[in-house]
Amino acid sequence: MDINQINQVAIRFIEEVWNQQRFDKLDDYLHTAYVDHSLPTVLSPDRLGLVRWIQATSQSFVHRTSVEDQVSEGNKTILKVKMSMTHIGSWRGIDPTGAQVMTEGYRFYRFQDGKIIEHWAEINGSQLESQLKQLGLTGCKMPD
Repeated sequence: MDINQINQVAIRFIEEVWNQQRFDKLDDYLHTAYVDHSLPTVLSPDRLGLVRWIQATSQSFVHRTSVEDQVSEGNKTILKVKMSMTHIGSWRGIDPTGAQVMTEGYRFYRFQDGKIIEHWAEINGSQLESQLKQLGLTGCKMPD
């Protein structure tokens, strides 16, 4: 798999699995030995844990991830991502505000046999929490 293919697979994975929640496409992107090093410890570090994390995120936010930058070498790629989100459900104890918020971060993928075998992420959840708490203080909470 060349760098261009790695780049395209990673971007399509973000679009189809994260943005469109096309879990039927997981076999197209994830190696059978896939390990996700970024999931909360209450979730299994595999494809099931990934699905549960995306579903949990979707209960709190309508979200869309866009790729801002990408650097690849060998069988690895790192993406700078931006997540645009609308707060629709409780998150970290913060009631839904209906607010549009955003955060940024990085996703790192390692490939084997043409598929993603490992994933690490650093997404700025504190930035989200700060935005939502600020909104709560200014009275932007949605009525029940």
